[in-house]
Amino acid sequence: MLVVDEKQWVNVQQKTFTKWLNNKLKVRNLAVDDLVKDLSDGVILIHLLEILGDESLGRYAAKPKLRVQKFENVNKSLDFVKSRGIQITNIGAEDIVDGNRKIILGLIWTLILRFTISDINEEGLSAKEGLLLWCQRKTACYPGVEVRDFSTSWNDGLAFCALLDIHRPDLIDFDSLDKNDHRGNMKLAFDIATNEIGIPDLLDVEDVCDVPKPDERSLMTYIAYWFHAFSQLEKVENAGRRVEKFVTNMQGAWEMQSSYEKRMRELLDQIARQREEWRNAKFAGTYADAKEQLAQFSQYKRNQKRKWVAEKSDLAALLGNIKTKLSTYRLRPYQPPPELRMEVCDREWENLMKDEQQRSQLINETIRDIKDSLRRSFADKANDFALTLKTLSLAISGLEGDVEDQLAHVERLKANLPPLDAFLETIADLEEQCQEANIEENDYTTYTLDELTYELELVKSSVAKKHAFLENQMVARNMTNLTPIQLEEFESVFRHFDRDGSNTLQEIEFSAALASLGLVYDEDEMHEVFLQTSGGRPNVTFEQFIRFMVSVTEDQNTAEQVFQSFREVADGKPYVTELDLRHSLIPDELIEKLTQTMPRHEGPDLLEDRDVPKYDYITFMKNMMGNGDEESQEEEQAGSINGAH
Repeated sequence: MLVVDEKQWVNVQQKTFTKWLNNKLKVRNLAVDDLVKDLSDGVILIHLLEILGDESLGRYAAKPKLRVQKFENVNKSLDFVKSRGIQITNIGAEDIVDGNRKIILGLIWTLILRFTISDINEEGLSAKEGLLLWCQRKTACYPGVEVRDFSTSWNDGLAFCALLDIHRPDLIDFDSLDKNDHRGNMKLAFDIATNEIGIPDLLDVEDVCDVPKPDERSLMTYIAYWFHAFSQLEKVENAGRRVEKFVTNMQGAWEMQSSYEKRMRELLDQIARQREEWRNAKFAGTYADAKEQLAQFSQYKRNQKRKWVAEKSDLAALLGNIKTKLSTYRLRPYQPPPELRMEVCDREWENLMKDEQQRSQLINETIRDIKDSLRRSFADKANDFALTLKTLSLAISGLEGDVEDQLAHVERLKANLPPLDAFLETIADLEEQCQEANIEENDYTTYTLDELTYELELVKSSVAKKHAFLENQMVARNMTNLTPIQLEEFESVFRHFDRDGSNTLQEIEFSAALASLGLVYDEDEMHEVFLQTSGGRPNVTFEQFIRFMVSVTEDQNTAEQVFQSFREVADGKPYVTELDLRHSLIPDELIEKLTQTMPRHEGPDLLEDRDVPKYDYITFMKNMMGNGDEESQEEEQAGSINGAH
């Protein structure tokens, strides 16, 4: 009985190892029929080692006829194996040349361990233990599946079906299987593995189902291919998710750019129409007409101009935020179209101010009955105050450079704000005196107390918003455990739920923010999380919020990783197809966005992709990542393209 069992496992091993060997040799259009006979002259063995070791073994007898030539070939092979640090004992050239089947199987198993199984590592365990632990973890949640070894645990085929279901549930329905149909389950798993996943068919159903104790080495060799196939599948899916998240978050930057251009174009058009209206205005020559035009002019300053002042300030802040956001991603800075840049707006605004001044003077010339001393006094103060506000506004909108330097500058600006309140009170006193003197116009200024009060509050708000924004950027930059894309997502959520603009979140706002990020707790747990995050205070600061998210987030997602992810999705090709994107499980709407945005690939095609639209993700990411990384990216790209070819 022992002799039969031994013959059985030897035959199974020889069959499995022959299929493994042929799977490796197919890159050179070689194959073996009889493992013992075909390896005896050392030629096939040399080919195999050159493929596995990715280097040449030098000159050898390609068609050995003499026994001494066969010995030389085999010894060259064994010397190469030893040079790689692989321990082989009790194996000599004569064993291979004379066709010692057990010795040859032992040699092939040693090569399989080194070149197929040894790189499997789970928690620092050996290759065998690591592979077994991987199988156990993947099948632990399936009833009736208990992987204890690489032998009898696999007889009924359920373990293979469970591995398929956990990784590709679209290909198999584990719950619907007949748990007693061992051969049927095994055949189903083997067919799917070969035809859908591309795993070599090293084993036959009868090798596992029809024996009481399947051969351990054969099963380990075959299951190692499952490990590598599904590990690569998970890698591609993770890459797809990274691309999806990158595109999703970059949509925010694209929308900000689109909003800036649309709003700037509207503002410039409105300013141009207002100036044209003033140039065409005519006076009827009566005091009532002049007073009416003065009322219309005052209405413009109280309403339309204030909206423009706020819009101009908001656009400057928006442009600054776009630049900061793209800098965080280490991408190419955004430059608006030449006709929509801030310097164009500033020039048109100066022209508007000149026309406004001329309009004011023209009206005032028809109704002048004012005490010049009060008018001049008020105008001097108001103009100085307006100039101060303008200087502060320009200082805020013109902030560039390192975040720390910007923050220090904003803090100095904040220190200059309190004296302006006292200054404004002086202007208010002069305004009251002018009203008492029935002074309704002033040729020396275009500003009113209401307007200056509004602009002062606007400047205060701009400084406060800029200060909070830069503080948050400081906090975000220091959160090295998060990717720029994660930081952008968390910052966007924090700003959305910070309803009062205090740069803090109350408990209900904090709970809603976490829920929007998929972190849901019951009421008691939420209260405990809030107290721990806020340190017992009634509000959670931005830094505390980010630190909490760091504690529950581990992913990395830089622009370089996104480029690497594109390359993994493309399987090393210098272009990506729509089918590649779908295989990485990116949602359809984002695939449509990518195919509309990425340029077409113009280089040589692979045979199987010749009639398929191809998209140049290398140029796409190069444009997104800017000049700073172009040199290194070009080197990476060259390497990836050469690797693909």
